[in-house]
Amino acid sequence: MKFRETLIRLGPFYIKLGQALSTRPDILPKVYCQELAKLQDQIPPFPTHVARRSIESQLGVGVSQVFADISKEPIAAASLGQVYKAHLHSGELVAVKVQRPHMSHLLTLDAMLFHMIGGQLKRFAKARKDLLVAVNEMVRHMFEEIDYILEAQNAERFASLYACSHKEKIVPGSAATDNVACQKNDGIKVPKIYWNFTRKEVLTMEWIDGIKLTNESRLRKANLNRRRLIDHGLYCSLRQLLEVGFFHADPHPGNLVATEDGALAYFDFGMMGDIPRHYRVGLIKVLVHFVNRDSMGLANDFLSLGFLPDGVDIQSVSDALQASFGDGTRQSQDFQGIMNQLYDVMYEFNFSLPPDYALVIRALGSLEGTAKALDPDFKVVESAYPFVIGRLLVDPTPDMRRILRELLIRNDGTIRWNRLERLVGHLFLCLLLYLFLYAVLKCMFSTCLMSSFFL
Repeated sequence: MKFRETLIRLGPFYIKLGQALSTRPDILPKVYCQELAKLQDQIPPFPTHVARRSIESQLGVGVSQVFADISKEPIAAASLGQVYKAHLHSGELVAVKVQRPHMSHLLTLDAMLFHMIGGQLKRFAKARKDLLVAVNEMVRHMFEEIDYILEAQNAERFASLYACSHKEKIVPGSAATDNVACQKNDGIKVPKIYWNFTRKEVLTMEWIDGIKLTNESRLRKANLNRRRLIDHGLYCSLRQLLEVGFFHADPHPGNLVATEDGALAYFDFGMMGDIPRHYRVGLIKVLVHFVNRDSMGLANDFLSLGFLPDGVDIQSVSDALQASFGDGTRQSQDFQGIMNQLYDVMYEFNFSLPPDYALVIRALGSLEGTAKALDPDFKVVESAYPFVIGRLLVDPTPDMRRILRELLIRNDGTIRWNRLERLVGHLFLCLLLYLFLYAVLKCMFSTCLMSSFFL
């Protein structure tokens, strides 16, 4: 706890660094990861007159020339910046994100100081790997977070891939889709960017009214379907991580709101990840093998992904993973419980996580934490499994066919009947849902025809 409190006192750089290190069990022992996971942005807002000066300096005109009005105090504040509510002279309601003063210089100075003391900290924290190499990558992400032009571009890319006002099939191979045929989701909203009033340290975007996912009374009063909200967020997140690769790395409850029409609005696109296809396929294999408690399959997944060092005893890794599973009664535990099982194994066998895979861990943890605000029993791995099976059944690519074959057939050619039964059960549920929807649509269509006939 003293370690965490010290980081908070040291300021934004160390808070962000601690949050990033909390998802790196390949670097720090479990006790440190668990403590750092509790870190929250607890920095008080900076004065509004300083924010106004920054807006004027960045935009090159007076605040009153850009905004018809702007809130006297920030409506939200975090370690890197704060947000004001304003109206443009054209009447649009906007959110204005203003960066803390001299953030770039402060991060640079703190990064240099950290390098000077990094060797001592490595010994203090019992870091297993080259801590400074990992920190360099984290610092790169921090500098991306304070580039609001990049954040605005991320927001528009995210919107082009996952959000629209109506469902629309995107043409494969177009630049906007990252060469992926994407089914956009009308349950996902992203604020519009006002480029004329956006600079590197000031970001002006559409104001989207919504209800915080932690506000139970307002959600109840608005009569919003919580299950539908969870489904929107889960489907969008799984498409990000398993299909497209471009993902929001921090979907915590502060970065999403529920709108009155039942959609989820995403905010804060400073921390994004981008994982290539072979890592996405690897993540699917990891999920399949974990859910089925296949420790050897999981160990081989980690080896093929490059997480394990050369020459490692794969049987020992498999045995350690099997021991971490326990007696099988933990099948339904939450993501943090799963990570707690894996922390010791990852540290013992000197795992090495690629930077964006560490962001995947953060994204999955944030996703589950957000969903738990709506449903305390939500389990992200369990909920993801039907989506994964669906991908395996419809994706004709050789690597997906291979995963499906490995899932159902042993090396000696015999069928894994227990897994086949689960798969058939999943297909049966999907078939029932399809038949139900077909019956409803047919009934609605027939009713419309009858109404037209009598009119």
